[in-house]
Amino acid sequence: MGVRLCSSGTSAGERKLMPTIKEELDRRQLLYSLLMPVMNIYVPGLDKGKGLYFLFVKSETRTPGGLTARPVLTSYYKSDHFRTRPYDPFNVYTSPTEAILCADSFQSMYVQMLCGLYQREEVLRVGAVFASGLLRAIRFLQLHWEELAQDIATGTLSAKVTDPAVRGSVSGLLKPDPQLAQFIIQECSGGEWAGVVRRVWPNTKYLDVIVTGAMAQYIPTLEYLSGGLPMACTMYASSECYFGLNLKPMCKPSEVSYTIMPNMAYFEFLPYESSNITSRDPPPRLVELADVEVGKEYELVITTYAGLNRYRVGDILRVTGFHNAAPQFHFVRRKNVLLSIESDKTDEAELQKAVENAAELLKPYGANVEEYTSHADTKAIPGHYVIYWELMVKEPACGPSAEILERCCLEMEESLNSVYRQSRVADGSIGPLEIRVVRSRTFEEVMDFAISRGASINQYKAPRCVNAAPILELLDSRVVSAHFSPALPKWTPQRRCA
Repeated sequence: MGVRLCSSGTSAGERKLMPTIKEELDRRQLLYSLLMPVMNIYVPGLDKGKGLYFLFVKSETRTPGGLTARPVLTSYYKSDHFRTRPYDPFNVYTSPTEAILCADSFQSMYVQMLCGLYQREEVLRVGAVFASGLLRAIRFLQLHWEELAQDIATGTLSAKVTDPAVRGSVSGLLKPDPQLAQFIIQECSGGEWAGVVRRVWPNTKYLDVIVTGAMAQYIPTLEYLSGGLPMACTMYASSECYFGLNLKPMCKPSEVSYTIMPNMAYFEFLPYESSNITSRDPPPRLVELADVEVGKEYELVITTYAGLNRYRVGDILRVTGFHNAAPQFHFVRRKNVLLSIESDKTDEAELQKAVENAAELLKPYGANVEEYTSHADTKAIPGHYVIYWELMVKEPACGPSAEILERCCLEMEESLNSVYRQSRVADGSIGPLEIRVVRSRTFEEVMDFAISRGASINQYKAPRCVNAAPILELLDSRVVSAHFSPALPKWTPQRRCA
């Protein structure tokens, strides 16, 4: 088939082109077909209602040879496997296919939310691919509930939705419903969003979202907004290959283990002991799927039907047990990833380069970045990167202005990878980058704190990313000014898969 998939982004951030073949969609469809039979064991009756899933396509481009390049989920949604799928009572969505396939993210989200509200009593599960995507949908409701309520009250569709196919897909659903409109106004106008998912979609049994790995940071917010609904992580997949599924999807997010399906690819495992390996050590031998040991961590290596040969996916997995003879794995983390809000992946080298580029703007003012760290802030929706800077300024009276520091924010964004920039420009799934300038000697205090907790003063180095609440509180208490990127970074679809 004339398609090459784009990956969501390597640990270095930029997308890679992944080969695919026609049979790969059949293989992935097989895994999808197993999800609901497994879920039905734990949550019966899902064939009696619908799923409210917020699903989206992303823009595609062409390679120099003329092949189409697009993300794996976009490829699936545009395929006959999805568009002409047979009726299945366990997989009925509230969203029209035309809305899912609409490339305009606002129009797509608006219509998917509108349809979900009209069919609120029929919704038995609410989901998105990633936890961050579901939070974006709820944030959309917070911002646009008045317009949505107006459309429901009058039985009309906002003029902002211009796509003819999308408008046509909801013509049979639209009807005046003043009672529903008043309910939405009542639920949303008070500003009380705790448990909003349970209130608006009262028959929801669970959230279907990925909350492992980098998505775990969104669990507290989802618990708050959903009123404590369980979160089901059903499958483990990537652009390169679909790997397996969770046979206990209603377990706690921290207990999720995936059973690898050996017919998806040829799987091998590289023993991972990062603290003990030096550059002089020979690389460890690859371990077969049948020979992994419980409790040990491995880096996943795949050989696919589409042509990848011993490809290192970059995922670190821990063996938790076996289902019959099939090993089960807990996703530990992405290798080398420092910051991630959604599908973006920023590593330490890329962050360092971005800081260096931005710091060039400080030189005319006799200033430089003495020390820095970072944090992926997801308390607000959308989340955004926060960079803590401690500056050394020769003449404080002549130091950089707020405008210059805002330009530094934008310069950092311009220096980050295309996946990050797409999320800022096209998707709106990441907010403006923020630089928080901390007072002098703040990072000495961070070091003192780490040493007080047992760190070696001889081996200590400032962390390039922090998540520990005490350190974040210390840093935030020393902030003297905060600055946000004043504009969107440059991004075009043509640059995505270069």
